Formats: sequence, C-alpha cells, structure tokens
Amino acid sequence: MNEQVIKMLLEGIGDTLYMTFGSVLLGYAVGLPLGILLYVTGKNGLMPHPLLYRILDVISNLIRSIPFLILLILLIPFTRMIVGKSYGSTATIVPLVVCAAPYIGRVVESALNEVDAGVIEAARSMGAGLTQIIFKVLLVEARTSLVTGFTITTGLLLGYSAMSGTVGGGGLGDIAVRYGYYRWQTDIMIITVALLILIFQIIQMVGMRVSARLDHRKRKG
Repeated sequence: MNEQVIKMLLEGIGDTLYMTFGSVLLGYAVGLPLGILLYVTGKNGLMPHPLLYRILDVISNLIRSIPFLILLILLIPFTRMIVGKSYGSTATIVPLVVCAAPYIGRVVESALNEVDAGVIEAARSMGAGLTQIIFKVLLVEARTSLVTGFTITTGLLLGYSAMSGTVGGGGLGDIAVRYGYYRWQTDIMIITVALLILIFQIIQMVGMRVSARLDHRKRKG
C-alpha cells in the first residue's frame, strides 16, 4: 500500500467512527426518552395509557420494518433539508438516527421491563415520585441491560454506516464499494472488511466488559 491509500483508509476509519458514534449518541437522545415513555405508558407501566402506547408502538414498528437502504433513499429529501446535502458522512447520520431511535426505544423498554417490580413498589412506598423512580430506580437497576443494548446498537449502526457506502455515504463502506467493487481492487476490499471487523470486535469487547463490571448480580454471586 502506498501513502495515499493509507491516508484514505485512515480518513475512512475516522468517518466511520464519526457516523457510528454520532448516530448512536443522537439516536439515544431520541430513543431513550421514547423507551422510557413506552415503558411508562405500557400495560404494566407506571402510568398506563393504552392509546399513547399504541401510537408509539405502531410508529416504532413501522420504521423498524423498513430496510435501512430503502429508508436511506426515502429520507433523501429530509436529509437534504437538514444538512443541505444527501451524501457524505454527516448526511448519513440523519437516516442512521431515524433508523436507530425506534430500535433504541425498544431496547430501553425491554431493559426497564426487566427491573424487579418489588424494587419499584419499595420506592413508591417511600414516597418516590415518577421522575425519581425513573432516574433513581429504573435506569440505575437496568444499567447492565442498557449498556449491553448500547453495545449491540453501536455494532448494528457500524454495519449500517458501512452499508450506506453503496449510495455515497462515506467511510470504509464507501471505500469498499468504490475501490473493491467498481475498480475490482480486491486488496482494498479485504482491508476495509478487516478494519470493520476489528472496529466491531473492539466495540463489543469494551461494551461487554463495562456491562460485566456493572452487573451487581454477578458480583453478588
């Protein structure tokens, strides 16, 4: 590999990490409140509201049922309106966030549903309000599952960010398509795939270690 190729790959890694973690953070800014709302308004939630839950449930399922590449194309006008263009790493974050938020919402809802009802009742008996129960009980007790969900979501969005390279999304996926597919440069294709696998493994390893440290049940055992 020459210096130009190395520089291109380093820029691709930077763009891929930017798209992945940028979309994860923005996705959680939307998905975390969505997940909490789904839990709170659910059948066994703190404030059951069947109609609101049903609306959120349908919207979440509808967005999650659309394949990412199709969603990316459908959102081109919206993406262009938000960032001024429909290609490149920054533009790709928009559909990634739209795709991630409902998924994150479901992950958060599932994590909160795992919290022991006895803990919630104990907090209620001590006079804790809704906000206190959510932030001081539910999110604290569900932290292990939430970190695991964060790790899985990050890995998923890493794959989606690479997939966006087929339509000029930037990053390692774009390099793989432009050089590995259109120019038949198999060596660059293999390197980009290896880099994506390496990044994925690092994300999973760090996430799982953090999750294991937070898991008080294992420590007690």
